[in-house]
Amino acid sequence: MSFLTDELIDGLPVTVTGKNGSAPWLITACLADALLKILPRMGAGYVVHNNVAIHETATVEPGAVLKGPAIIGPGCFIGANAYLRAGVYLGSSVVIGPGCEVKTSVIMSHTHIAHFNFVGDSLIGSHVNFEAGAIVCNHWNERSDKQIRLAYNGQIIETGTEKFGALIGDGCKIGANAVLSPGTILAKNTIVSRLELVEQNPG
Repeated sequence: MSFLTDELIDGLPVTVTGKNGSAPWLITACLADALLKILPRMGAGYVVHNNVAIHETATVEPGAVLKGPAIIGPGCFIGANAYLRAGVYLGSSVVIGPGCEVKTSVIMSHTHIAHFNFVGDSLIGSHVNFEAGAIVCNHWNERSDKQIRLAYNGQIIETGTEKFGALIGDGCKIGANAVLSPGTILAKNTIVSRLELVEQNPG
């Protein structure tokens, strides 16, 4: 399943995502453990405390809560009252705006999660922009069968998990108050309209 990530996101770090060829839902499932292994080897310019590594050029505003393990790359900005938890990797110059929650996700460089967003158990490419209030759901609350299945190129892919959000390719734009249902796959440069519901996952 590596083709999913290789086609849609350039430059995912192997140190974070594990061995080449990992399926995206396996990457997120193992992300916290992977980050814990990386943290002792962080290079110059990072300050590590309570399993959170923050680059000296990053900005973290008052009221933000960062629960390790987490890696915050160079030039990142984390707004007031943002909440990062359960394994989060931010590349360089990522913006996590005020009031956002990010859980168990890899977010590549120059991506903006504007404000009041939730992103759970997801892989997000570079130069992606989320407008205010857009949500990436990671669990089928309303279904009795909570297994997440992906629809891709006419195939149904069984993930064997009940927690996975989205695989979002480089350059995507997600409009305000849009909702990406569990198991969403967005090709590079996809535009999701404001208030749009993306529901690709078969029941």
